[in-house]
Amino acid sequence: MGTSGSKGLDGVGGLGAAALAGGSGGGMGGDEGDGDGAVTGSWHGGAQLYVSLKMENARIIGDLVPHVYGSEPIIGSWEPARALAMERELASMWELSFVVPPDHETLDFKFLLKPKDAETPCIIEEGPTRLLTGGMLEGDVRLANFRLNGDDELLEFRVFNKADIVSPLDLAASWRVYKENFQPSKVRGIPDISINEAPTHATEDGSGSSLELDLEHYVVPTPTAPPTEYAANLAATPASLDQPETPWTNDMLLSDGIQSPRSAAADFKDDSYHNKAMPEAAGAVAAAAVADRLHGSKEDRKLAIVLVGLPARGKTFTAVKLTRYLRWLGHETKHFNVGKYRRLKHGANQSADFFRPDNQEGIEARNEVAALAMEDMIDWMHGGGQVGIFDATNSTRKRRYMLMKMAEGNCKIIFLETICNDRNIIERNVRLKIQQSPDYADQPDYEAGLQDFLERLTNYEKVYEPVQEGSYIKMIDMVKGEGGQLQVNNISGYLPGRIVFFLVNSHLAPRPILLTRHGESLHNVRGRVGGDTVLSEDGELYSKKLANFIEKRLKNEKTATIWTSTLQRTILTATPIVGFPKIQWRALDEINSGVCDGMTYEEIKKIMPEEYESRKKDKLRYRYPRGESYLDVIQRLEPVIIELERQRAPVVVISHQAVLRALYSYFADRPLREVPDMEMPLHTIIEIQMGVTGVEEKRYKLMD
Repeated sequence: MGTSGSKGLDGVGGLGAAALAGGSGGGMGGDEGDGDGAVTGSWHGGAQLYVSLKMENARIIGDLVPHVYGSEPIIGSWEPARALAMERELASMWELSFVVPPDHETLDFKFLLKPKDAETPCIIEEGPTRLLTGGMLEGDVRLANFRLNGDDELLEFRVFNKADIVSPLDLAASWRVYKENFQPSKVRGIPDISINEAPTHATEDGSGSSLELDLEHYVVPTPTAPPTEYAANLAATPASLDQPETPWTNDMLLSDGIQSPRSAAADFKDDSYHNKAMPEAAGAVAAAAVADRLHGSKEDRKLAIVLVGLPARGKTFTAVKLTRYLRWLGHETKHFNVGKYRRLKHGANQSADFFRPDNQEGIEARNEVAALAMEDMIDWMHGGGQVGIFDATNSTRKRRYMLMKMAEGNCKIIFLETICNDRNIIERNVRLKIQQSPDYADQPDYEAGLQDFLERLTNYEKVYEPVQEGSYIKMIDMVKGEGGQLQVNNISGYLPGRIVFFLVNSHLAPRPILLTRHGESLHNVRGRVGGDTVLSEDGELYSKKLANFIEKRLKNEKTATIWTSTLQRTILTATPIVGFPKIQWRALDEINSGVCDGMTYEEIKKIMPEEYESRKKDKLRYRYPRGESYLDVIQRLEPVIIELERQRAPVVVISHQAVLRALYSYFADRPLREVPDMEMPLHTIIEIQMGVTGVEEKRYKLMD
């Protein structure tokens, strides 16, 4: 079915006119008819014609509105006062759609222009009456000509006509969706921010909504949970260490830095750049990428975030969080951990002596692996990478000048220095380092490992030089999320600005985030897309079980907030929850399915097969007509992610399947291409535990 045909099923604009058309065709049974163009002969099964009349003119003058008037069964009167107004479809396009039986009598009508001012006479089109048979205009479709200003000016409209066959089942489904969409909202009057006070004495209502006292009873396996792993091990695999070794010599050391052994002299042809320069994104991210591509220098299009800081200051955790955020936004981002290069090149059992500032052999070895990591990052950027996160102490000015020299003509460097003065946090990080780092995996004696690491830390402190050169961001005591400060120098551009905004709102304070879909809705039961229906009986039961779960799970928390979308199925799901503030977010609304809203996928496949196939081929980028794609959803969810990172107390997010897929992909660090197919079942809670050890996940299934 074409544009006008799909419109009849979406907005049901034709159904109002169908009542005017008298609707003399057929019952609800039988097979669906097929064919197109004018239709004559005997029809079975009650098939109807969905007819669209359109007029187009970009020069429509003043307050003139196109109308149609004519004989039964379209209008029933040649009185201009009873003419039917055409609806504006585009700035220059007007449409009237209606439903008639395929064997309808010949309809005669004319177009007229009707001023909004009732005192001004109508302007009727010139020429003979138009005739419609079998849903199509007879003869050649001529222009609609109108004489204005006392016949001094001729206004011409192009006329379009289309007829599509629809079954009575399609019409009934369309009418049902129309009626459902216009049901009064059950949540009208609930403010965007609200709270239900807890009752003085909680009672069981006998509805079966109570839960086992032990919430572990409801835990289910996590389908895609990655294994818990030391954060640095998740960084990129060192590509250069899989290639024949390039001899490292002191000739590479310069007075003002170290020249890159390969990249500085290489004449690298960037043939793949045009194919990979743009992020896998939409909206602001895509607009910024295009602007940088058109106006920025080639060097500025690639960004290297170079971490700086003493050991146990949270560099690697910051690198992991930033990598996850940028990947989720659609930027091709990779984390390069120099410690991983060092362990592969020189072994994991290096003692504190290896890091002594007077150990020349150790200095050269560490400079070598830093240069190898930088080379790999630059080569990866030449292959299409956009943002490299270079994770190392980079604690001396000489090391940083080396990296700046290597980056010349290849990428823009921003130093990200993490400074922590809280001894408790440092001690906690040191303990985690001894327990998790591969450097101490073969050290059975914790105290011996601790002593060695503290000596290593002292060696770094002796030569540490704070960043004062180039573009930089300093995070000073930001780990706790309060009382710290963030300093920036020479930072400009869209992406660096987003990075600063992310960093100023992120912290490592542990807190749970609970993600759940709304309870089952009537559209879920019927397999329909979108809509704003109420909950089914099972959905109402889940809302009670969810309230019970949250009461038990968060009973020891001082505070928490409940976030919902603005659609009533999420608000109704949150209604039984008491004692916590509830906040409605428009950004948490389900993906906008546009003209497909209220349809089943079978209906989409039958009525709009090209749209169905386009979505099937690329669900991530597919945008519903007049609706959204998954990439659009991700872009509007960025403020939600920033606020979730900023929150220090638990948050319960009650939202929708597509939205939760996008949010979950951020926390699970899943590739964007996997987002549209992630498992996000009804009546299940996903608990994301955020903290210094990274992100952990647990799932609870409250109902089958």
